[in-house]
Amino acid sequence: MKKIMTFGEILMRISPLGNKKLVQSNQLEYYFGGTEVNVAISLAQLGNDVKHVAAVPEDFVGEAAKSFLNQYGVDTSMLMTSTYPLGLYFLEVGAIMRSSTISYNRSHSAFAMMNSEIIDWDLAFDDCDWFHWTGITPALSKGASKGLKKALQIAKDKNISISADPAYRANLWQYGGNSKEILGELVGLSDTFIGGPNEINELLNTNFENDVNGFVESCKHLISAFPSINRVFDKTRVSVNANWHKIKSRMWDGKELYETEELEMTHIVDRIGTGDAFAAGLIHGLLHYKDQKALQFANAACALKHTIEGDANLVTENEIELVVNGGLTGRIKR
Repeated sequence: MKKIMTFGEILMRISPLGNKKLVQSNQLEYYFGGTEVNVAISLAQLGNDVKHVAAVPEDFVGEAAKSFLNQYGVDTSMLMTSTYPLGLYFLEVGAIMRSSTISYNRSHSAFAMMNSEIIDWDLAFDDCDWFHWTGITPALSKGASKGLKKALQIAKDKNISISADPAYRANLWQYGGNSKEILGELVGLSDTFIGGPNEINELLNTNFENDVNGFVESCKHLISAFPSINRVFDKTRVSVNANWHKIKSRMWDGKELYETEELEMTHIVDRIGTGDAFAAGLIHGLLHYKDQKALQFANAACALKHTIEGDANLVTENEIELVVNGGLTGRIKR
């Protein structure tokens, strides 16, 4: 098994049942998740040894969150406890032409307020093969940003592979940090970049188009700006409506462009966490296969997450392999 570490907030997702708006409902369901948590759970489901670093409240909600991660095979030995509450987000699930909407409640959460200076990163990275981070973490607080930077510096010193998903969210940067400057510094400590022209434009103030030529040129620009980056992976999405999407993926390795076939989801069960499923599938693929197969594996993992309720992708390696090999009919297995 490969050892992977993630660092990020554990959230509780709260939703009205089905496609109801909150004002219509007096019943709610919840799931635990969060961008990096979703990646961790998916990687554990694929047979990897995964450790997640975060903070949870010292109450029954924190215990439930910890138990949830343990249930799916994630090592929670590095979870700290806090007097602050767990971060929340509320989701109304859209349908057809009505978009899903999200409202966050995480500005003074256990993770945002954690003291990252007391984390023993050497212990966290013991025998680690890969470290994954996203731009959500440095956006939440100065402490989380400083902790992530320290983690990346230690991981780089230990020659651990590092994947960056910058995931810029303007509404999260509330503490006064310069998002582009901070994200640029963190990307400069990474070697695998998950994102395309949209993310590169946000990071470097460029205006590349999202077509194939724009992707290649933006990748060249990114690698020129951050020489530590050696591979760029991106997925593209076409939305027919809220329930019907098409995805395909692409990669630039500094020399060649690779693309996958398009996969179509006509009846989406759950849209949340699909990007995290792509990241997890990619990391697993890069640790076990060649780059092009890893790209196909990531695209299939992303597509399958659209069929799973909740934030995390709970499919197996065999299920993903079936899609990679053209098994798209969904026939019952007997």
